Formats: sequence, C-alpha cells, structure tokens
Amino acid sequence: MSTYQQIVLASRPQGHVSPGNFRLERVPVPVLQPGQLLVRNHYLSVDPYMRMRMEDVKSYAEPQAINAVMVGGTVGEVIESNNPRFKVGEFVAGGFGWSEMGVSDGTGLRRLDTSRIPLSAYLGAAGMPGMTAWYGLTQIIAPKAGETVVVSAASGAVGSVVGQLARLRGCRAVGIAGGPDKCRYVVEELGFDACVDYKAGRLVQDLQEAAPAGIDGLFENVGGEVFDACLGRMNPFGRIALCGLISAYEGEAVMLRNVRNLLTMRLSLRGFIVSEHMDLWPQGLAELGALLAEGKLKYRESVAQGLRSAPEALIGLLRGKNFGKQLVRLID
Repeated sequence: MSTYQQIVLASRPQGHVSPGNFRLERVPVPVLQPGQLLVRNHYLSVDPYMRMRMEDVKSYAEPQAINAVMVGGTVGEVIESNNPRFKVGEFVAGGFGWSEMGVSDGTGLRRLDTSRIPLSAYLGAAGMPGMTAWYGLTQIIAPKAGETVVVSAASGAVGSVVGQLARLRGCRAVGIAGGPDKCRYVVEELGFDACVDYKAGRLVQDLQEAAPAGIDGLFENVGGEVFDACLGRMNPFGRIALCGLISAYEGEAVMLRNVRNLLTMRLSLRGFIVSEHMDLWPQGLAELGALLAEGKLKYRESVAQGLRSAPEALIGLLRGKNFGKQLVRLID
C-alpha cells in the first residue's frame, strides 16, 4: 500500500456539525526514519470532546487546527518498525486521529494484550472512557457502600462503567438515559438499580422515585435539565464529578435553577480532564482490565464501517443516536 486515507477539519462548524466541515484526503505512506514505527489503525474512537476541540475558543486544550488530521484515539497493529521497543505484529493504542495509518517514535503509545480483552475495548472500557469513569468515581465522588450514585448518559461509554464500578463498591447506582431501550439495557444488562428515561417527560418525578434517599454522588456527562434535576436531589455534602456537558455542545446552555443547592447542601463540584492524571492510569487500567477479563464489566459498542463514516458517526453521537461506545472500524 503506497497511500492511505485521512480526514482533516476543513472548516469550523457554524452551529451544528455537518459533513462539510471535514475533508477526506489520500496521502503517501511515509518512509520511516530511525526509531520510528508505522501503525495500521484498526479502530478509531469517536468522543464528545471532539466537538469542543472543533471550536476556536479557550479551553483545556488547543483548538483542532484547520486542515490538520482530526484528533482522536486509535488502536492498531505495528506493520513496520525501526524502533527496537516495538515489533511488527504488536497491537498499540495511540492518538493518530482520523487516519488509516500513523507514524510514531513510540512516545505515548501503549502496548496492548488482546489475548483476554478485545482490541476495540481499549478505546472504551479499557481505555480513556473507562479511565474517565474510574477517576471521576474513585477520586472525586469517592463513594461509600450504601450511598446513591447517579450517572447521566448511563448507557454511554463512560456512564456505563461508572454505574458498574459503583455497584461493585456497594452503592445504589441510578442511571439517566434517553429512551426505554437504553434504560432497559442499563438495568437488565449492566446491573444498575434503576434508570430514568429523561425523554419520558417526568424527569424530576422519576428521579425522585429512583433515588428516594437523595443523591450522594453525581457523575455528570450531560448538563442542562438533567444536571439541574440532579442538583435538586443532592444530599448534604454530596460530590459531583463533572466530566461533560454534551447537551450544550451544539446549542445554547440551559440555565440552571438549582444552583443554590451548591451552597445549601454544601456540595463539592469538580470538573476534570482525565488526560491530566496520567499518574493514576496504571492503577485504574489494572482494575478495569481485570474486571473485563473476568467478565465482571460489561460494555456495548456502536461500530461504523470505514473512515468515510467518521463524520456521520460524530454527528450521530452528538444527537444521542449511538448505543454504547461509538467506534469506527477502519479495516475490512
């Protein structure tokens, strides 16, 4: 193969993301320099944070550059190596973005064991989403057995792991998801104690029934009305791990009405970016990997086929069309 495909950001969105914001390019496979290796990506991760990176605004990371390969996590196989630390045939996780291939000097690559964990899971429960869940739950919420932990976007890649880890720690896990199918999955397959369908039009009432003793820990992915309803149910000294606000990524943010509960309930609210806590990744990934290998941590994937499908996969993710971790499979 003398060329491969990649997708670059062609323009910044004006409102909702559209396929026209991206451009598919074909580029030559580079000649490796000493110390470099070439990876054929098998899967590409599609995540909500990508929408924020497309904006030219001050944030925790530099904006995605125009005409540069779209940012994104990948897993793939080493197909050529001039680096003694990596052998041809090994699988690695990296950040090669929306591209069929990637060149690296080995910095930031993580060697993967696929004997007990499927390759794709290293972009989900055994990767960044799983670590996001683990860090927010264990380091910020720090739940005690018997407490109630509520998770928004509970059927997604992050939320699904949060609830399962909370249950394993003896907590009551309550999910919030969109639609009866997702709520059924959260309870019947993931083992949550309850799940509230925010699309049913009874969010406040249903949340009260699902968390009758109030909320001790909140893992917030969504923001807006969902976040506001949860703020209204928080117990004194409750802890909130704020990991995402996907409801506002493509529209106006909803004004919160229960902000005063931050004061009256003496709540702790902390936003976090999991890539800033790499020192804890070995600990978290060890627990997640062991649970996955033992079948104690379940996950679900939505897989789009081919690099060309990546823009529509992201658009669908932002509209809640995915079920579980959204991936793009890059090989036939």
